[in-house]
Amino acid sequence: MVNTTGKMFQITTFGSSHGRALGAVVDGCPANLELNEKDIQIELNKRRPGTSKLTSQRNEKDHVEILSGIFEGRTDGTPIACIVLNSNQHSKDYSNLKNVPRPGHGDYCWYSKYGNYDYNGGGRGSGRTTIGQVIGGAIAKKLLKTHGIEIISHVTQIGNVVAEDIPLNEIHKKVKLNPVRCADNNAAKRMEKLILECKDSGDSVGGIVETIATGVPTGLGEPVYGKLDGDLAKALMEINAVKGVEIGAGFEVASNFGSENNDEFILNPMIDKKDINLKRDVITTTNNCGGILGGMSDGMPIISRIAIKPTPSISKLQNTVNLKEKENNPVLIEGRHDPCICPRVTIVSESATAIVLADHMIRSGFINPCNIKKTSF
Repeated sequence: MVNTTGKMFQITTFGSSHGRALGAVVDGCPANLELNEKDIQIELNKRRPGTSKLTSQRNEKDHVEILSGIFEGRTDGTPIACIVLNSNQHSKDYSNLKNVPRPGHGDYCWYSKYGNYDYNGGGRGSGRTTIGQVIGGAIAKKLLKTHGIEIISHVTQIGNVVAEDIPLNEIHKKVKLNPVRCADNNAAKRMEKLILECKDSGDSVGGIVETIATGVPTGLGEPVYGKLDGDLAKALMEINAVKGVEIGAGFEVASNFGSENNDEFILNPMIDKKDINLKRDVITTTNNCGGILGGMSDGMPIISRIAIKPTPSISKLQNTVNLKEKENNPVLIEGRHDPCICPRVTIVSESATAIVLADHMIRSGFINPCNIKKTSF
């Protein structure tokens, strides 16, 4: 079972939904990055349940403890181990699911591959395991900020409710104004209404989350294997419940002409010609490529979108099989579940993006792998 992602900046996650604890070990973070538990806690608070009526009411504080890798407030170049203890799991809610795989979940595949599975909240396959990704993402974000790279995610669609396009400089401010984490506050109200209607009827709904990374230098990624968009798409697709990934214009390019789709290059008009740096100050008039050309970043904002399926745990009677008795078996899933996970996925998408970018910043030589105070290998 693979539990590690990244090449030079690696994240290994561990733990399960109803086990004693979850967490991550971050290996490859250079020394001398200022880091403390508050930096990670801020990110975990965006992901944790029970923060609004739109989320699961599982009451977890998700308090993080750093066990290693920090000396006198800075990373020391050794593995950073972080742990979050579980405290509010209700395993009895899942006792009726033993030998009964839940529709829409990975239970049956897990059983077929490994011969057993933890049916308590989905075990290692639970969305709660994204705590490890967020821990890794928090450290990656702090590392990226030393080079002026910022990442923001927001919900652009829930069910059939689609948000209007919001200018990038407004997204940072407006996404914090509602529990849906949608920058279009009018659409957010309709989204919230739809989510609550699903909750009341015992159903769930999916949606789309967009993630934007700014300040990324030109030249991250490789032109053949190790493409930046390939690694990014893989990381995003590995987030629980994601069933589709788009970079830039995405599937819209299929209906475009080349004359419509090509992003034309110009010199940045905000910079005096005598001060132009051709490695930094060439921009494009559009960004259909989503900031990545030929597998490498082109200096424009990196834009991705992920399609998230409706939460499979719903309070409606569904059909499945009893693996022990070898017979059809109706099932009613109990417990506390999100009627829509899109708002909480925003921080996970930010984290996955940050981990990929931090890895490539080190691999491409923009960040020294040993000491962030050094400017070269």
